[in-house]
Amino acid sequence: MHKNTQIAVGRFRVAPMTKLNSDGGFAASVSIQSGKGTSSTTRIMRFKPSFTSPTAALHYASTEGVAWALQN
Repeated sequence: MHKNTQIAVGRFRVAPMTKLNSDGGFAASVSIQSGKGTSSTTRIMRFKPSFTSPTAALHYASTEGVAWALQN
């Protein structure tokens, strides 16, 4: 799994990730964290499209994660 650095968006921390699929493509996912300690929440989103490069998958996950954080 490839991780990008976390992106701070308001009260959220967005962490895009990629994973190599068995078909040779790359899956994109993002972790969105908020709060601290026992009041923390983490949301994980996995995306359907398969990408030809980890860079493209990270870009997609980053864009989707930041968009979600800006709307919430």
